[in-house]
Amino acid sequence: MTPGRPSERSAPEPDPTADQATKDAMSNATTVSPAHSASTASTLITNIAALVTNDPSLGDNSPLGLVQDAAVVIEGDRIVWTGDQSKAPATDNRVDAGGRAVLPGFVDSHSHLVFAGDRTQEFNARMSGRPYSAGGIRTTVAATRAATDEDLEANVTRYLAEALRQGTTTFETKSGYGLTTHDESRALRVAARHTDEVTYLGAHIVAPEFAEDPAAYVALVTGEMLDACAPHARWIDVFCEKGAFDGDQARAILTAGKARGLHPRIHANQLSYGPGVRLAVELDAASADHCTHLTEEDVDALANSRTVATLLPGAEFSTRAEWPDARRLLDAGVTVALSTDCNPGSSFTSSVPFCIALAVRDMGMTPDEAVWSATAGGAAALRRTDIGRVTPGAYADLTLLDAPSHVHLAYRPGVPLVTGVWRRGQRVV
Repeated sequence: MTPGRPSERSAPEPDPTADQATKDAMSNATTVSPAHSASTASTLITNIAALVTNDPSLGDNSPLGLVQDAAVVIEGDRIVWTGDQSKAPATDNRVDAGGRAVLPGFVDSHSHLVFAGDRTQEFNARMSGRPYSAGGIRTTVAATRAATDEDLEANVTRYLAEALRQGTTTFETKSGYGLTTHDESRALRVAARHTDEVTYLGAHIVAPEFAEDPAAYVALVTGEMLDACAPHARWIDVFCEKGAFDGDQARAILTAGKARGLHPRIHANQLSYGPGVRLAVELDAASADHCTHLTEEDVDALANSRTVATLLPGAEFSTRAEWPDARRLLDAGVTVALSTDCNPGSSFTSSVPFCIALAVRDMGMTPDEAVWSATAGGAAALRRTDIGRVTPGAYADLTLLDAPSHVHLAYRPGVPLVTGVWRRGQRVV
């Protein structure tokens, strides 16, 4: 498995002393000078049976940087020390992990949470034999347009709380269910109240009223709609697929977004072979998401780029589609992320642990690889170095399992193992 490659600027930046402190660490312990005032309280989490740091220089020197009998020190919103609990420094407060496992908070780098309505009937029909197609998105578009801002806000808040209880401390979410300038921009404003990782997806499908003139819709997405949406987003995305947008349209949309300061992501090669993955590499997209149908050229392109392959097993589970071949990607040296794709149509789950179990059972990943991909891999897909790891200078985003090892996430599928969550240094679960 390939750890995340060097990343571009993230907001906010991690403590600049952290990386050097990690390199200079002795054996299984490392520390940095606190970057906070003397009055900031410090907390020691001790009696950790197994700590996933995602720093290969720590612990067992694996990509997970697994430390046994470990401890972590939090000061303010950051990690300031991690290592063998027998060497832990004195702190103001102490939490006993009770011989449980601790890992970084999950980083869900692909979700669609700003929506209204329900597609239970569509799911029921599909499970009775109807194949999935992109057209189902129109049902959610109609419901989202009819919803109030308060309705959309309530939905986002609900699903974020649900995800947080399951260990997700960072998430990306998109627009894409409005498909008008007004509805896309309001969706992004709602999302931006909850996360910095906001993605403009006006190019989810061609809006119904433009069905006979998709070129006019592309012009809207790259013009007036982009102008209204760019101030509220960090990313731009496009569904490059038959029934949605072809390669030329996707290139035009992503290029226009880049010109407005939005960095590309792309829904690529989900339902069929296509140009999406190679377009992602060409434009230095942070991630190519789905990656189910790949040629050898696609795999080689990803392996020789900074673009992360984000796999979304909830979609395959909910549509009975072919599973992505994670083993093929990992063996080629591609950086892989795991995410939920939480949306009302094709993957209505907010559970990263569930996706980890699916990836291990059906996509050829080991438990170590799946956990790395759901934490450090997700951070790489967002080009962040301050999340997805438990090392000095990173945000104090932690998940405590009611189990002695991270392997239980795949070993005990469906069991609510998350018993504690810290986000930015505050225990929130």
